[in-house]
Amino acid sequence: MADSTPQTRLDTRYSDPRATATAWPEAEARIARAELFWISTVRPDGRPHVTPLPAVWADGALHFCTGPEECKAHNLAANPHVTLTTGNNTWDKGYDLVVEGEAVRVTHEGRLRELAAAWEAKYGSFWHFEVREGAFHHGGGQAFVFSVAPRTVFGFGKGEPFSQTRWRFT
Repeated sequence: MADSTPQTRLDTRYSDPRATATAWPEAEARIARAELFWISTVRPDGRPHVTPLPAVWADGALHFCTGPEECKAHNLAANPHVTLTTGNNTWDKGYDLVVEGEAVRVTHEGRLRELAAAWEAKYGSFWHFEVREGAFHHGGGQAFVFSVAPRTVFGFGKGEPFSQTRWRFT
C-alpha cells in the first residue's frame, strides 16, 4: 500500500503561472469516483497494450480484474509495471489522472470478498462476483484481481489555469 501522504509538486514547466498544485485528497477522490480507466501493459516482445476497464480504489490502491487468458494477464505475468489513466476526452475542461505502479495479484479470499462488494457498490449488480479459489467468478468466467499501489500519480488540470501536479509515494 502506498504512503497516504505523497510528496506533491506542481510542475511549473507545464502549468499556468496562476496554477497551484492539486491536493492529494482531491486527486484521490477523483480516482475513487472514476468509472473507466485505460490500462497500459507491455507485451513480452516490448510492444504496448492498452485497453479500457473498470477499477475500484480501496485502501490506497487501485484494483482491477482480468481473465487469466486475456492479454493483460499474460503481460502482467512477464512485467507487472502498469499505467492506468482516467479523465475526460476534452483538451480544455476537466482533470486527467495517470497512475503508475506495479500490479500485484490479490488472492486472499477475505480481501477478494471486500473488493467484490466494492465493485458491486460502485458499478451495480451487473458486477456481482463470487469469490473462490483466489479469484472472482462471474457467470462461467474467472477473473484474477490485481492491486496497484501508486508509485507516481500525475494530474493534469485542463482549462484556465492549466496545471500539472505530480505525487510521489514512498
